[in-house]
Amino acid sequence: MSSTPAVAASSDETGPDGARVPGGEVHAWQPGQNSTVCGLQLSRTRLRRFPHVPFDYTSTDVLTEADPVGFICPRCLAATQGRRKQEKSWVRQSPRP
Repeated sequence: MSSTPAVAASSDETGPDGARVPGGEVHAWQPGQNSTVCGLQLSRTRLRRFPHVPFDYTSTDVLTEADPVGFICPRCLAATQGRRKQEKSWVRQSPRP
């Protein structure tokens, strides 16, 4: 089982190279599991699996009308991105002993 999540989507389209590409609503899915990262059951929601497509979306992605993907699950984005290491914007001048 791979630790890199793949895509599960509500629909599929044919890409320019003839391969299936995800469309519609997109979720992160761990191959070998029966649910998405956000907890939706694949069989009940009728999401299609795309094990050959990695879930490499970010929260800054902008979707247009030309994109086959219409919606990226924000819960799946949060689960796959994790916490970013941000340094504090302040510095302690005299720390306590």
